[in-house]
Amino acid sequence: MNKKTSEELAVFGGRPIFEEFKSTSNLLKPDVEKFLNYSKTFYAKKHYTNNGPNVRLLESRLASFHNTKHCVSFSSGFWALALAIKVLAKRGKTEVILPSLTYRRMTDMIAWLGLTPHFCEVNEETLAMCPSSVKSCVNENTAVILGVHPIVNCSDVESLELIANECELPLVFDSVESVYESIDAGKIGAFGEAECFSLHACKLFNGFGGGYLTTNNSELAKQLSSMRTFGFVGPDNIEYSHGVNAKLNEMHACMALASLDDIDAQVADNKARYYQYRKGLASLKGFSLLEFDEVFDSGFKNIVARINDAWPFTRDETVRILNAEGVLARAHYDPPLHTKLNDNEYIACDLSLTESLATQFINLPCGQKVSCDDIDQIVDLLSFIEKHADQIKQLMPRMTEHD
Repeated sequence: MNKKTSEELAVFGGRPIFEEFKSTSNLLKPDVEKFLNYSKTFYAKKHYTNNGPNVRLLESRLASFHNTKHCVSFSSGFWALALAIKVLAKRGKTEVILPSLTYRRMTDMIAWLGLTPHFCEVNEETLAMCPSSVKSCVNENTAVILGVHPIVNCSDVESLELIANECELPLVFDSVESVYESIDAGKIGAFGEAECFSLHACKLFNGFGGGYLTTNNSELAKQLSSMRTFGFVGPDNIEYSHGVNAKLNEMHACMALASLDDIDAQVADNKARYYQYRKGLASLKGFSLLEFDEVFDSGFKNIVARINDAWPFTRDETVRILNAEGVLARAHYDPPLHTKLNDNEYIACDLSLTESLATQFINLPCGQKVSCDDIDQIVDLLSFIEKHADQIKQLMPRMTEHD
């Protein structure tokens, strides 16, 4: 990094460090020849949609990958999760228990299903759902527990399953960010009634877009396979209601298969990036990396750091300075879902911890487009910000001039 004075920061009009933005999206580009070879299969067989050869192959391989009996693919992760909840939610019940510190559009999906979110608290150290808080949220109106894994490591699966079993409630996991992870009981994918994943381009498995669900429940797999195709179980034979057009297409399946072929190499690269961040951020007083649990398998995809009181700027001020330099760091799940719902009703326990944590965490650039040299420059920039904090604070009124 060539900056010598605070005035050279891009937020004050200086030249950005990165001409090409460094984002928090994975943006994996698998081997193009593998993608094209998979594509030739459906083209040769003239089977372009409706459970084509690559969709079937992908589902088979993903079921094996997650050690489950079944995998059902969908046009998006939204439909995987929405249809699973639609089928599994207890009839006549209205509430879905989930954390507020999670994906920004989760409550839209719950509202679309005609259900009400009931927000639980999270663990201060892991940001995962707090099992005791989940248990306290269970009542006579609970329809389903939505076990959302955090983006680093996993939720307490065993405790959530115990609560679900004791309370006779269905448990569905949102495992979008835990696709490669494992826990003491085994590979993520085989827990609860079902687990849902994404094939979005920013995820570990890049299928351009799409999603899938894994389960050991054969009847659930059969019903969801039908519902994603308008409810058909045969020519002109509709067996299930609330069917939609949520089929994964062959092109997306080909991309996902090529990504799956490269998964081990991708994880190795992610691990190298994670180690580079861990080494660099250790020298900063105000940053602490949310570390992966290396006792079990991990994809090492997301880089999340906590900004503590020793850091001279707020998290939002830090994000603003970094963004101006082409470092597209993001506030981690801020604002929490319960603070921004306008039209949709919700129920919540005391979420004061969630509200506090939402101001402290930052997502840093990761993925295939971020090199270890890039990470060194990002860490150098943070060190520069820390070293020149007093001068930067004096200049901060000028930040608005360059918005």
